[in-house]
Amino acid sequence: MKKILFPLVLTGILFSCKKQEKADVIVINANTYTVNTNFDKAESFAIKDGKFIAVGNNKEIQEKYATLQTIDANNKPVYPGFIDAHCHFYGLGLQQQKVNLVGTKSYSEVLQKLVKFQKEKNSSFITGRGWDQNDWEVKEFPTKEKLDHLFPKIPVAIRRIDGHAMLVNQAAIDLAGITTNTKVEGGEFLQKDGKLTGVLIDNAMNFIKVPQPSKKEQIQALKDAQKICFDLGLTTVDDAGLDKQVIELIDSLQQTGDLKMRIYAMISNNKENLDYYLNKGVVKTDRLNVRSVKVYSDGALGSRGATLKDEYSDKKGHFGALVNSYNDLQDLAKRIAASEYQMNTHAIGDSANYVMLKTYDNVLKNKQDRRWRIEHAQIVDLKDFHFFKNVLPSIQPTHATSDMYWAEDRVGAERIKGAYAYNDLLKEYGKVALGTDFPIEHVSPLYTYYAATIRKDLKGYPEKGYQMNNALSRKDALKGMTIWNAYANFEEEEKGSIEVGKVADFIILENDIMTVDGSKIPNTKVIATYVNGEKVN
Repeated sequence: MKKILFPLVLTGILFSCKKQEKADVIVINANTYTVNTNFDKAESFAIKDGKFIAVGNNKEIQEKYATLQTIDANNKPVYPGFIDAHCHFYGLGLQQQKVNLVGTKSYSEVLQKLVKFQKEKNSSFITGRGWDQNDWEVKEFPTKEKLDHLFPKIPVAIRRIDGHAMLVNQAAIDLAGITTNTKVEGGEFLQKDGKLTGVLIDNAMNFIKVPQPSKKEQIQALKDAQKICFDLGLTTVDDAGLDKQVIELIDSLQQTGDLKMRIYAMISNNKENLDYYLNKGVVKTDRLNVRSVKVYSDGALGSRGATLKDEYSDKKGHFGALVNSYNDLQDLAKRIAASEYQMNTHAIGDSANYVMLKTYDNVLKNKQDRRWRIEHAQIVDLKDFHFFKNVLPSIQPTHATSDMYWAEDRVGAERIKGAYAYNDLLKEYGKVALGTDFPIEHVSPLYTYYAATIRKDLKGYPEKGYQMNNALSRKDALKGMTIWNAYANFEEEEKGSIEVGKVADFIILENDIMTVDGSKIPNTKVIATYVNGEKVN
């Protein structure tokens, strides 16, 4: 009997092995949020050729598939790879090669960092970014006198954290040929007592010609940014404003495998980019998608460049200014509408939002599924929210918790009701795209999630949350960092959820952000990030 049974058992094993399909990777014991239409949970999934081929429970996946690589998630939460709908990926990388002024608490600290940087780098033109006078005890724009004393011959140009103001010294001013009589549209050279202060607002910054990075520095910048983003759970980034040369460099690095980040590239609004890409049409590979134009309508609230319908509450007679003329914005919108491209417009003030919403409404009549976006949608007149029924709000929740200390000073108690109104925007369109605007804000998408849902800063302020009527639910915030962002990029059929046929981009976290105490969300660790089923951090 034993002699007969052994061959039968062996035959059964061989038959069972033959029946199993091959998978490259199987993940088991996972608390998986698929973020599919039903928001289903799963505990296991299989991957082959960089895509999900099955999603289910441990038993059915392990019975059906054989693999040489099994990942035991140890019941940790698993989510689709996070997507940042609005950031400056390339800019983040370049920032690693400049003076980092983020978090400085005084102008004196800014100067100390500049001196230290110059001792280490001996640069012929000092650049940096990140200062914010609203974080200082004296909440006023700095002036250039101390900068001139420390650096009498070396040009210095350091951007404010929002990128819409710059402090320069006299050496940089002389190099640019700027005088008190220099004129600029869509910007301002700040003066005091008839003299230049060194602060340039919006288009005035274009006069400063900062040396361009070498190709080697550009490549390093992209690699540096990728490492930062992968470590924090990002698998796709929407870079809000790139030129043709950088896009082509990204494509070449992706093709050779040196760059694995997926990038949705918004082309910068200039003649060369528009002429090339609008005529060429959509450019799409497995990791690169070029099909949108990043446009600026106004500046930033922090530097009072945002365009308001009524004067600033803390600066009488000042309304901000459009950085592109009204007529230029109309012509540009018509041109983009006649192409396959999406128009993604930076609009901060209620006037800028109204101008662009009306513009979109006029040029998109009878055009279906264009998914044009307003980037930031920061201050919106309450009577203008209805325009967002056909316009996708692309918003950055950490702006709310960064700006909440001074935003009401800028716009007053009534207008602040339409500010950072993420839930109200969601009610209009039915979706919101969430991003960070890094490096203006911190890169971490977990900070985004925390600010969107808990509406506090990292110190836990305010105790009851900021304008909690406009907080997003945890479910909606997760969708806004995954499937809705994929939708915003016309990629919802290929990413944004853990479903069969989609690319195997997923992350494993330390804590379940859907259920954990809110205070633990920001410091939750990213255990692993996977792109195409490959671990990348």
